[in-house]
Amino acid sequence: MGGQYRITGDKYPRLRRPKRRRRLVLAVVASTTALGLAGWGTLQLIDVFTGGDDQAAAAGPKADCSARVSPSPTAGKAGRKPSGSPESYPAPGKITVNVLNATPRSGLAKDTAEELKKRGFRIGNVGNATEEYDKKVKGTALLLGAKAAEDTALPVLNTQLAGARLKTDGRKKATEVDLVIGTGFKALSKQKDADAALAELTRPKPTPTPTKTC
Repeated sequence: MGGQYRITGDKYPRLRRPKRRRRLVLAVVASTTALGLAGWGTLQLIDVFTGGDDQAAAAGPKADCSARVSPSPTAGKAGRKPSGSPESYPAPGKITVNVLNATPRSGLAKDTAEELKKRGFRIGNVGNATEEYDKKVKGTALLLGAKAAEDTALPVLNTQLAGARLKTDGRKKATEVDLVIGTGFKALSKQKDADAALAELTRPKPTPTPTKTC
């Protein structure tokens, strides 16, 4: 090759990246890192002096908490639930029950009356149902009483058997009720079950109290 410069020997010149560009890249990276650290430190200082997430966490549950009233349990099973207070239910010994048989089976009223007497109820008339109800009560039984007995004597008698229907009539005496035995009647409830139902009916109910839920 002609000219001022010649390549001699078996070694070739190596091409190297200019040192100025490398220094520029390192400077940019260092500056970016420094700015990131400075920003992160600033945020930490803001959280320290303002309370940050602690205040938000403390305020959050308070904003969501609301006062609610806990429902009180009610007595009774399926069907209409008695609305009387425990004090309004008379003791079995103060209730006179007329046991009337509306079925073709003989002796049913007598046996049922004897069992109710053992359980503390007073027994009134025992015999066949009137023509109005004779062989017309399809369920377990029909309990009849005055309007005033709807939430007093009738629910107490209803604890002694399952599936009975309650009805009021025009009589005045609230403590005298009729038990009209229907064609679906088999027997009174077992003594322990009847006692448990009566205890549940007359148990004082807790007063609803407001509770906070978050």
